[in-house]
Order: sequence, then C-alpha cells, then structure tokens
Amino acid sequence: MTTTPERKMMLFVGRGYPELGQEIAGCLGIEPTPTTAYEFANGEIFVRFLESVRGCDAFVLQSHTAPINKWIMEQLIMVDALKRASAKRITVVTPFFGYARQDKKSRGREPISARLMADLFQTAGADRLMAVDLHTAQIQGFFDGPVDHLFALPILASYLEGKLEVSNVTVVAPDAGRVRVCERWTDRLGCPLAIIHKRRDPDVANQARVLEVVGEVAGRTCIVVDDMIDTGQTIVKAAETLFDQGAEQVVVAATHGVLSGNAVDMLKNSQVSEVVVTNTLPIGNDKRFDKLTVLSIAPLIARAINEVFSDGSVTSLFDGQS
Repeated sequence: MTTTPERKMMLFVGRGYPELGQEIAGCLGIEPTPTTAYEFANGEIFVRFLESVRGCDAFVLQSHTAPINKWIMEQLIMVDALKRASAKRITVVTPFFGYARQDKKSRGREPISARLMADLFQTAGADRLMAVDLHTAQIQGFFDGPVDHLFALPILASYLEGKLEVSNVTVVAPDAGRVRVCERWTDRLGCPLAIIHKRRDPDVANQARVLEVVGEVAGRTCIVVDDMIDTGQTIVKAAETLFDQGAEQVVVAATHGVLSGNAVDMLKNSQVSEVVVTNTLPIGNDKRFDKLTVLSIAPLIARAINEVFSDGSVTSLFDGQS
C-alpha cells in the first residue's frame, strides 16, 4: 500500500531584506530554511540550502531593494538551486517587483525589462509569481503561469479610515495611469475621485507641463494614491497643485517607499500632512521622518502564501476590494 507523502511548506529568504522575511515567517508559524549565501571575490553569488528541499512547496522571498540587480540575481540563483534539488513547486515572492516600470516601449530601441524579468524567473524554474501592487496589471501576462497580484489597499485604507473624516475625502490620481487603482479606493471609501491632468503650456514653447485638477478638491482632504514614491517629485508637485486649488489637507498613500535621492527632504519640507507606505521595501532610520507612517505588509503576504499552499483562493483576500 502506497501513501501520499505529506506536503511541506518551506520559506527561503534572500539577503536583500531579511527582516521582512522573518516577520512573514512569524506570521506563518515557521522558520526560514537555513541557507548559506555569499559572494566570491569577483562578485559572483553562491547559494546553498542546508536542509533537504525534495518534494517541498517552496516560497522564495526577495524584495528587490538596492542594490537591486544583486538581489534579483540572488533570487534567480535560489530558484535554480531549488529546481535542481527537486523542489515540487517554486513560488517566487517579490513584495516589490524590480523593473516593473519598464513594462512597454515608449520609443524605438527600448527594452521591455519587466517582460525580461518574468522570462528570467521562468527559465530559472519558477512555477508561480507573487507580487504586491505591480506598476501595471499587464505584467501579470508576461509570466507563463499563475501570478498572484496582491493589493495593499485594504491595509492602507483601513489605517486612513480610522484617522480621516471619510465624508470629506477626495481620492486623487496623480496621473492618468493611476486612475484604475484610485477607482478601487473610491469604491472602498465611497468618496469622489479627482485626477491631476498634465498638459503643455500653449503660451510657452518647450516648457514643463502645467498641472490641472479635474474633480472636487476645494475644502476637502485629498488622499493622493500611487504605487510607489521614488524621488518624491510627482507627489510633492501634485500636493502643491491641490493646495493651489483649495484643498484643505493632503495625505499620501503608496505601497512602495523607494525614497530615492532627496525624497525624504522633499516630503518632509512639503505641505503634505502624512505619508503612509507599507514595508515592502526596507526603510531605515535615515529615511524615517515625523510625517512618515509605515504599515506592515507581512500578514497579507503570509495569508496569500497560506492560500497558495493549501490550494485556496488568493482572490478571496480581496473580495469586495476590486
């Protein structure tokens, strides 16, 4: 008589952001699999797992933080090692998916690097991808397999619902590309939507764009929603435009706090009253400031991992949010 072996979940955490890995492991009630990883003198990365992975359901966690190319390569090597060691199923978990902004060709002779990323993970041996708030939804179609697209909206919105008078809130899309995401927010909060529209000044040749607000913002609390804050320029300019149009208060909600360059100083010195992000990327003490609130994404990712492992429904985590 043959017996079906018991399925085993194993979590593999890269070195890019181990703190988030430990937090997710704690939510799952497991320990990350012991791993040896280091660089050779010429920078090549070596990875070896210290326990058998044969037949396991492997979840390989790495958030693509700086130096981004190093941590992407490490995750690819981890996937390859698992495939060669006979892991049964390999799910790549990328809270922040690198190169997601390069999802299409805007001009000739440009790459589509987000597609290349998906191809690399597939070639390495990944069976499934999991990411939080991809820059564009079309990236899901770049990977020839299941893609679990998680949304931070419930976490961010729940926090702001407890702080703001929702009846006086307007959700603001900082550009046309964020409109669909912001519509989910308006469905959740039951509030109006405004869009910041960019156009060229017809009176001045070759000048930067003038921002116009389409929607009701005067006397209202505006929540500017974006997938990430990188340099902070878009957000700060959007806030200035909203205040020029009579907004009473501006709050920013974004999933990924990249905070490159002088973003912290820009946001700290702006009229924005609060910046709310999740911890999909590490935010060290040098990037912390009084207006910044960081919410944990770990429980959401852990729940999604559990659903995948148990062949449940990841979509059920967001019922009513879409």
